[in-house]
Amino acid sequence: MRPFTRHTSPPPRRLHRSFALAQICFPACFLALFLAGCRENPPTELPGTNVTIERSADGRFNLLRNGEPFVVQGAGGTSFIDQLVAAGGNSVRTWGIDDLEREIDGLPFLDFMHKKGLAVVAGIWVQHERHGFDYSDPKQVAEQRRIIRADVERFRDHPAILIWGLGNEVEAFRGDADDAPIWQELNNLARIVKEVDPTRPIMTTVAGVTPDKARSAMRHAPDIDILGVNAYAAAIRTGEILNEAGWDRPFILAEFGPRGHWEVPETDWGAPIEPSSEEKARYYRRTFETVMRDAGDRCLGTFVFLWGHKQEVTHTWYGMFLPTGEKLPPVDVMTKAWSGVYPDILCPVLVDVTFGASLRAVPAGSEWNVSVRAHDPQDLPLDFEFLVVSEQTDVAVGGDREAPPPRHPYALLHAEGPEARIRVPDTPGAYRLFVTVRNNANAATVSNFPFLVE
Repeated sequence: MRPFTRHTSPPPRRLHRSFALAQICFPACFLALFLAGCRENPPTELPGTNVTIERSADGRFNLLRNGEPFVVQGAGGTSFIDQLVAAGGNSVRTWGIDDLEREIDGLPFLDFMHKKGLAVVAGIWVQHERHGFDYSDPKQVAEQRRIIRADVERFRDHPAILIWGLGNEVEAFRGDADDAPIWQELNNLARIVKEVDPTRPIMTTVAGVTPDKARSAMRHAPDIDILGVNAYAAAIRTGEILNEAGWDRPFILAEFGPRGHWEVPETDWGAPIEPSSEEKARYYRRTFETVMRDAGDRCLGTFVFLWGHKQEVTHTWYGMFLPTGEKLPPVDVMTKAWSGVYPDILCPVLVDVTFGASLRAVPAGSEWNVSVRAHDPQDLPLDFEFLVVSEQTDVAVGGDREAPPPRHPYALLHAEGPEARIRVPDTPGAYRLFVTVRNNANAATVSNFPFLVE
């Protein structure tokens, strides 16, 4: 059995996923707590925040922040903050207390977010059984309770905190196991958080929702105020599923985005076919509009995933920005959803890519032409990038950290504007060709095309 560890919050995730934990021993954990306790607490002169949930006569749930209605227009991720504010976002979601402990631009994290006018759903990492935590071990359970109490005590006075996010997908990956003990312990933890900070509601987030899961939460965790739901292709049915279960509390769509890599068609050799940036943007818009329309009486808001970038199956699947910093089309549609208007500068539009090896098995070392049709809504000049990457062979479970697969820049024989010639690798295996189109205003669009080398 591994010793109890604290979450070290890697970049955030999706349905049926969570985050990897750095495995450390008890003494290191105690040392971290001691050092954290020596840090300066958030400034007490800032005005406090009181957040409540009220239900109107027509049955609608409303989140009130210091008495004022607050609809969450949030993003999972803590990068590109100026772009989030400009887009009309008002909240960020974190996954672990370690985010609150760091600094941004020389300011403590919560001070920085408060300065930017953003509310924070402050994640409290609750341990997963799949990472070695044993909920039948009284010592591990007691230690987790102690750490969570201490963390909430440290940060409860900061006005940037909107909601305590108690755990992410703790119930996931249990198979047919009875989840009652998990929900019961989450309820115990919720009581501790409320005892320390009675001024804010508590949300716990599940990996997709089913009627049985919702009923179990209602039965065993009455002190959870809000159900957070991470969902992708199934996100548009969240309200319908909760209605079927008789769910009697509000919810937040805690992660939504493109269809997940487990929800899309595959090639003959099992590679998931990633939607293009334009397809993803349409799915973001459809999900947001459907959930806020059909479940608006109990939905307190949503969090897009991921306001940033990460390696998960590919380096582009879930990120709304490229690793090089350019925004992608989902940012434009969420700007319209949040603010009512599109940004002045829109992303380029990738109309079509001709690549004969796409979705096929091809001979090793064979050469192929690539032709791209794209345009820029502002008629800005476009730059075209072509990159061959090995298929990810070690996809992490639940969105845990992944090492990026090898890249093969030598495969690009020639490129001129939207035209290129590719020589596929000599080594048999699965690969993808990534085509990225950028304008000169920090906006881009991207698509990729799996192929198999025989």
